[in-house]
Order: sequence, then structure tokens, then C-alpha cells
Amino acid sequence: MTLFLACVFSLCVGVGSVAIMPAESLRIIWGKLTGTGDISDLDPSLVSILWDIRMPRVAMAFLSGGALSLSGAVMQTILQNPLASSYTLGVSSGASLGAAIVIASGISLPVLGTFLLPVTAFFMGFLVIGVVLVISSRISSSLQSHTVILMGMSVSLFVNALLTLLSSFAGNRLQQLILWQMGSFSGMRWYHVKILTPICLSGLLLLALHSRELDILSFGDENALSLGVSVKKGKFFALVLSTLLTGAVVCFTGTIGFVDLVAPHAVRRVFGTENQKVLPLSFLFGGAFLALCDMLSRSLLAPREIPVGAVTALAGTPFFIWLYVQGGKNG
Repeated sequence: MTLFLACVFSLCVGVGSVAIMPAESLRIIWGKLTGTGDISDLDPSLVSILWDIRMPRVAMAFLSGGALSLSGAVMQTILQNPLASSYTLGVSSGASLGAAIVIASGISLPVLGTFLLPVTAFFMGFLVIGVVLVISSRISSSLQSHTVILMGMSVSLFVNALLTLLSSFAGNRLQQLILWQMGSFSGMRWYHVKILTPICLSGLLLLALHSRELDILSFGDENALSLGVSVKKGKFFALVLSTLLTGAVVCFTGTIGFVDLVAPHAVRRVFGTENQKVLPLSFLFGGAFLALCDMLSRSLLAPREIPVGAVTALAGTPFFIWLYVQGGKNG
């Protein structure tokens, strides 16, 4: 696994409009991290490209893919639906609406500066999932899976309608809104990595500590209750934490779909369904998958950049179909 991740990381930082050899990459990274080793003989622009542009971008892609995959794995487990995700429950719709409000109105707050858009997007995404959970709890006190999914889809459709209406008033800012909704890691810097890293690691740790409880919830509400698990509290905790992970990613990168479906399914197919393995492996495989997709998005038509959301869908759809075809053949 370590070798696989090292190869992926080396490939992602080396490939681009300017190729950087693995040996040069290692020298630059080692020199920057440790402060030892002479890199003065290397082209300063090469050092800047790798350390200031590609490294934080690859790190953000990896963390984002890991967080989305982890969120998808949890959603699919507790809702017992292979297509369940935070996006299904309206997180991306809410975040997109928040971004649309900021972009279309052109408002600014000196206190938040460039963070106004991601902060607004994050809280709108959280607000939507909050509405879904409140309505679902009124209908079903134990937050039954089908109730949560149906409410999520209904609220998501309503928010998408508001988003469409608002987009019609965006005027010359419409293109900016569309590009945000397609997802991108362009402009990612180290301060973005510093914000997202503790969120991802904390989410992974908390969910890993509750992996046994998640296994029990995957057996169904009645079985979980008979085994002494509080279904409502367990689902609420997992849903909120998954939403936090997805919202933290979406607010910085825009909407990036399919990662939260592909990686957890691939991990379950290869390593089994035990969440003690599924959760960390989904994080690692999801991170590697999105980092590779981002590499393709910026290098296939360089210097032009393809929206990374389009690449994940193009790469993920055939793989997803293949998984189900193989599953059907195996009975």
C-alpha cells in the first residue's frame, strides 16, 4: 500500500505541462521538508512549480478524495443503499446554492476576504442536511434509511430549483458559477491543506473508533436495536460527520462526484465489508483515485484544464459498471 501511494504521489507531482523527473522531485521535497540537501543547482522556477503549486494541489486532491470516499462509505453503510452519499442528501446542492448567492450578488466581507465563498458554501450545505434530518426525524423517530434518502432527494431537488432560478440572475458571473460547480483544484495552496488536513484526520479517527457500531447499523434498524445500539444517535452522528467531511471538501473545490461511490465499492469488493478495513482503505484509495483524476484534468489538454468532476465521471462510470457486471457474473 505504501509503495502504491508513493508511486501515485510521484506520478502526480511529476506529470504536467512541465515534466519533473522523480529524482528531481525527491531532491526538492527532501530539501524543503528537512532543510538539508543543496537544491541551488536546480532551476528556481522548477522548484517553485513543484513545491508551491503541484504539491499543495496533489495534497488537496488526495485529502478531498479521501474525505469524499470516507463519507460515501459511511452513508452507504448506515443507509443500506449502494448509491447513498452526502451528495444524494443535498450537501452539494446546498453548497452550490451558497456559492451562487455569493457569486451572483458579488457581495464581499472584509473580515472573511477570499474565504467568504467557501464559508458560505459550507454552512449552506450543512443547513440543507440539517433540514433533511429534522424533517426525517419528524416522520421517523429512528431515522429510517428510506425516509432519510427520500427527504434528501426531495430537498435536494428543491434547492436545485432555487439554484437554477438564481443562476438566471447571475449575468456575466454565470460562467464563474458553472466552473465552480464542475470542481477544480486550481489555485490550491498550502494554507488550504492546513485547513483540510485536521478535518480529514479527525473525521477518519472518529469514524474508525465507531467502526464496530457502523457494522451493527449495517445489519438493519431492528437488528441494531436488538444488539443494544441506539439507532437514531448512531445514524445522526455518522450523518453529521459525513456531511462535515463532504462540506469541507465541496466548499473549497466545488462539486466533484462519483469518488464517493467508486472507491468504497472497490474496497468492499476486494477487502470485504468490515468497516475497520473499509474506512481507512476507502480514504486511501479515494485519495489516490482523485489525485490521478486531477493529474489527468490538468495534463491531457495542457495548458487548458478539464474540470476534474468530468474526469471522475468519465473514469468512474466504466469502472462502476464493470464492478456490477462482475458482481452479476459471480452470482
